[in-house]
Amino acid sequence: MRRRIALSILTGAMAIGLVAAPAAAKSGATIVDTAIAVNGANGEFTYLIQAVVKAGLVETLDGTRQFTVFAPTDAAFEDLFDTLGVDGIADIPTSTLKAVLLYHVAPGERFSGDVLDATRVRTMSKSFLFPSVKGGSPYISGAQNTAEIVQPDVNASNGVIHVIDAVLLP
Repeated sequence: MRRRIALSILTGAMAIGLVAAPAAAKSGATIVDTAIAVNGANGEFTYLIQAVVKAGLVETLDGTRQFTVFAPTDAAFEDLFDTLGVDGIADIPTSTLKAVLLYHVAPGERFSGDVLDATRVRTMSKSFLFPSVKGGSPYISGAQNTAEIVQPDVNASNGVIHVIDAVLLP
């Protein structure tokens, strides 16, 4: 029911036409379903959900293709709003938002061990993120900043979510 209500809010969102052979679907909640459920439970992804809708990525992240998503919390987005001098998602141009979001998505399902074993992770924006461990905590770095992975390995039927504490900027 919650998913149906949340997705009715998301009507009109269009996918960006990422072309790939569909992966075998696993049963269960998709990345979108999982983000909605986590948001409903503790309000961590309100801005991320708004951003995915505005950028037209709902259908892509709700499909069967496997993805790894580095998902910024609402607090991370609030820091971004302060940095950009904007009041919210509505104030960020759609093209900018899409570029930033695709910088947080990697093709394929990569659990934390796979991420941390890699020297770099290629994103859907054709850029790279760089994983590291500092003081026993996992981090992911982009071109301009670094985020701590505060909750790794949130499993979804079409991939995995790693919750991060900053919005990475390309």
